[in-house]
Amino acid sequence: MLLIIPSRIVARGMEGVFHDLGEFAVEGILTDLSRTSEVRLKNMDVDLIIVDPVIFDCTSRAMGRARIGEYSDAPVAALQTVQMEDEVWRQYDEVINIYDSPPVIIRKLRNAISSRQESPKSDSQELSLREKEILVCVAKGMLNKEIADLYNISIYTVITHRKNITRKTGIKTVAGLTVYALLNNLIDANSIE
Repeated sequence: MLLIIPSRIVARGMEGVFHDLGEFAVEGILTDLSRTSEVRLKNMDVDLIIVDPVIFDCTSRAMGRARIGEYSDAPVAALQTVQMEDEVWRQYDEVINIYDSPPVIIRKLRNAISSRQESPKSDSQELSLREKEILVCVAKGMLNKEIADLYNISIYTVITHRKNITRKTGIKTVAGLTVYALLNNLIDANSIE
């Protein structure tokens, strides 16, 4: 498990609780998502991440889960230390409150892991309507920023959609995605730059 919590006191306390219970082992603690921390996150192979959304600034909190998803496929539970809008909490696989008892926290974390393990069914699903729209933009040569501006979404959302497209199609290159879009009649050959 990885903890991404700005308060070392809270992080060490959670680490102690998990150690005492013997259910989860904390493999690392990050206090922010700086470039150095992102590299560590990318290189860690953890089964679960707990993040306190206060590490994100107000404008990016609603996309915190997507940002972590850029670096890890592990389930992500949010640690609720302060009140925030409901949309912040809905994006996570589970939400634990700082006042939850250890057994409740363990139950919630087990739920996060099991719900994430059950969801690989989506790998075989077709692209969603929004993913098809993003795919068309990619095939037309648009940059992530241009796509984000066009659909009035964050660049992190565009990146998440692109990762989902790659995961679902198995195609990693823009050229390959363009061919996929052509073969599936999502674009006309004349609309490609």
